[in-house]
Amino acid sequence: MTTVFDVAQYLLDRLGTMTTIKLQKLVYYCQAWSLVWDDTPMFPERIEAWANGPVVPELFQKFKGAYYASPEPPIGDPSVLTVVQRETVEAVIRDYGPRDSHWLVELTHLEEPWRAARTRAGVLVGQKCAEEITYADMAEYYSGLIT
Repeated sequence: MTTVFDVAQYLLDRLGTMTTIKLQKLVYYCQAWSLVWDDTPMFPERIEAWANGPVVPELFQKFKGAYYASPEPPIGDPSVLTVVQRETVEAVIRDYGPRDSHWLVELTHLEEPWRAARTRAGVLVGQKCAEEITYADMAEYYSGLIT
């Protein structure tokens, strides 16, 4: 089974060193669009609605204290991604990869899945939150963006 670390490594191999915040947002969008286009989660790890947007806690722990994430040393095995998963990640790279971390944080703050999770938890912008962003919320919101 593909893990968040395999997806993150694929992104790092393709895009090179990036901020850990940007990596978090890109794996989030990989998960969201996999739910819409492929009708299945890309990885099993939970995504939470943290103050700076969606975060996979396990991936956060891997880079805790680091501002940048680098492709070396490897943290996952991108060769385990299926052809369909690679196509989804490539689309995320095309659409979100050129954006900086601040832009991605702002975008996630405007989108309903992050906002809904924080509303369920009863927290305000800027407050700590560990509420899960559900597959259902991601699938519903992002499928509504397809025209």
